Formats: sequence, structure tokens, C-alpha cells
Amino acid sequence: MSKVNKRNTQTRRSFLRGAALSSAGAVVAVSSTAKEQSEALITEAQSWAQELADGVDVTPYGLPIEHEGDVIRRNVPWLTADAVSSVNFTPIHALDGTITPQGCAFERHHSGAIDLKKEDYRLMINGLVDKPMIFTYFDLERFPRENHVYFCECAANTGMEWAGAQLNGAQFTHGMIHNMEYTGVPLRTILNEVGLIAAGDLKDKWVFVEGADASSNGRSIPMEKALDDVFVAFKANGEALRKEHGYPVRLVVPGWEGNMWVKWLRRIEVTDGPVESREETSKYTDTLSDGRSRKWTWAMDAKSVVTNPSPQMPIKHGSGSLLISGLAWSGHGAIKRVDVSLDGGKNWRIASLSKPGEKMAVSRFYFHTDWDGEEMLLQSRAIDETGYVQPTKTQLRAVRGLNSIYHNNCIQTWHVGKNGSVENVEVS
Repeated sequence: MSKVNKRNTQTRRSFLRGAALSSAGAVVAVSSTAKEQSEALITEAQSWAQELADGVDVTPYGLPIEHEGDVIRRNVPWLTADAVSSVNFTPIHALDGTITPQGCAFERHHSGAIDLKKEDYRLMINGLVDKPMIFTYFDLERFPRENHVYFCECAANTGMEWAGAQLNGAQFTHGMIHNMEYTGVPLRTILNEVGLIAAGDLKDKWVFVEGADASSNGRSIPMEKALDDVFVAFKANGEALRKEHGYPVRLVVPGWEGNMWVKWLRRIEVTDGPVESREETSKYTDTLSDGRSRKWTWAMDAKSVVTNPSPQMPIKHGSGSLLISGLAWSGHGAIKRVDVSLDGGKNWRIASLSKPGEKMAVSRFYFHTDWDGEEMLLQSRAIDETGYVQPTKTQLRAVRGLNSIYHNNCIQTWHVGKNGSVENVEVS
């Protein structure tokens, strides 16, 4: 048995022992009032078992139960100018598994979320192609389609943390990400339909994509990526895209920064080179410590965060068995391993993945420990299939300084207090 397996076995045994002791000694740990109340909830008939409840037709779409009404996207009022140029954050602290419900999935828009009917939708393919064409929504539905689970992360996710610990909650520090199953048509299928012979040698060709909203959010994509895994999506998690996610059609660019996932996709032009639009020159470029800026940093490097415990999910059960949970992802491929530290990075232990990592998709990790009620500096560190190891903020600052906004994939630290409270901190 390997050391890792032995450690996991010991953890499981200690957890089971703790659970048995907890069960046997539960009466000692609570007041007599709490004891009587908890026993009554299981020994006496309650109202919910004695009366007829509302049928499902009361909420035909199927909304979450009211007790989960706090699990919603949130924004930071001072972070964006107004509602038409805004961003909100996925409640990653309150979710489990890997799939993000559409209604909870973060979204960013530059000129509001437009209302575009399927009947009015058009997609133009032009430029260096044999047959420039315009497709309707219903034309796209006739192509062979695929289903893939991918994460979409805003390049500015965790951006406020460059200067130090700022926002107190995993939802706000890392919540500009979602992970959904997309349904659509590979872009290479559509490009083959219009013909790429006119483009000649494809090695140096690009595609320029733009949306139908007022900002258009035009971005240039190298042809190699366009023909690899980019696809045109019209459903997410089995249902139509939400309005704020680009209904009825958006672009999916696996592993690359979210602003390239153009929503309300209206035009794809095959070009001889990058267009160098506003969103890829004055925006979404990385400023280095010497004042220069680099561009074309499309892929999102390996990253992780502990979501529970975290500032919005403090420890409420006191000392004893503790399940630590979090998310990890990489735009370069699958997550291979996640390490967890309880002491600010001095010592690392291997967490378990809920399932083998998938390319450009979020992985869920868990780590069992026995918490003694003392303070912790809780961290996670992701390693992807390329061998890349998630860096510390100090390592990133050595190259990027303090003036960056985008692509902050540093290790996040939560301080866990003796009372179970959790706070966003920075360790040197």
C-alpha cells in the first residue's frame, strides 16, 4: 500500500471512529432543550407529514426551495459602473459537485443582455472563405452536434487580489467562473461548410468573432484553436442558453479566457491576421512589473480554491471531523492532483478528486481531517496534466508586479479562527 493510500485509509478510519463517538456521545454535547427538540423532530409527527402540500404546477419551471433562496449570484456595487456594464459572481461556496446550475452561473456583459429571438437570429461567415454564408438558428440545429463540459472563467477572476486580500468570500474572489455542459456544433464543421480553400495555407490564418450586442466584444482567435475544440453552442446543461449567457447562440472556447466566449454570436470572419480590436489591446492584456504589457495570454493557467470552509461558509460544528472541499481547473488540460495545506503552505497533503480530471473542466476535491479547534491557514494548490503547479502570489508578483488585473491564479489563503470563522488573508 502506498503512503498516499495509507494516509487516506487512516483518515477514513479516524472519521468513522469520530462519527461513532459523536453518535454515542451526542446527548452529552447538546443542552437538554436542544436534545428534546431534535428527538421530537424524528419521534413525533410534524406538520409536513400531516397535510397536503403544493403541487409542482405552483412553480412550473421548478425553482429551488425557499430554504435555498440565498444561493444566488451577487455583484460588488463598487466594482462596475452600472447595471448595463456589470459582472456578477457564482455562489461557488454554496455548491457541490462540478456542474454549475445556469441560474447560478456568473455572467459579464459590456452593454447589457439583449433580447434576441431564435427567429431573428443570424450568423454570418465571411472573409477568406469560398462561399460566404448566413445561417439561421434552425440551420445550426441541423448540423451534427456535440456535448462537452467546460469551464468558463473571466480573465479578471481574482483580479482584485493582486494588491492584497480584498474581497471576503470565495464567491467574490473566485466566483467569476462556471462549469456547464454545452451542446452545439464544432466551429470546424461550419467552416468546412463555407470552404476554407480561399484562405490558402491555414497556419497563419485567424478568425475574428463578434456578438450582436452593442459592444460586439470582437475577439481574434488563431485558426489552429478555431479548428481544434471551439464550438458554437445553443444549449447549456440540457436547456436553452439563458438570456444573460448569450441566448440563443454563443461561442465556446475551451480553456481560454471568458471574454473570447462571445455571446449572441453574429459574425465569424476568416482573416489573414488578428484584428487587434479594443478587447485585445486596451483590455485583457497583462501589465508586467517593468510597465510593458503582454497580449495573447488566452489560456487560463491552473488554479484552485477552497470553497468550504471559506468566509461565507464558516465551520459551525466545532472541532472534530472536518471535510474540506474546493474546486480546481486548468485551461491547459485536466487537473491531475490537488494539495491542501492547513498551515499556510509549510506542509502539503494530497486531496482526493471526486472523479478523474477532465480537459478544460472543473474538478472537485475533498480532504478529510480532524480539526483540533486551533487556527488554520487553509490553502489549496492545483497541478495539471502538463505538470504546471499553481504558484503563490509572491511568485506571480515577481514577474507581474502589482499593476495587473487579469490572470491572477495565485494560491488563496483563508484564515480559520478558533471559533470557526473564516477570513481572507495574505501570507508572505
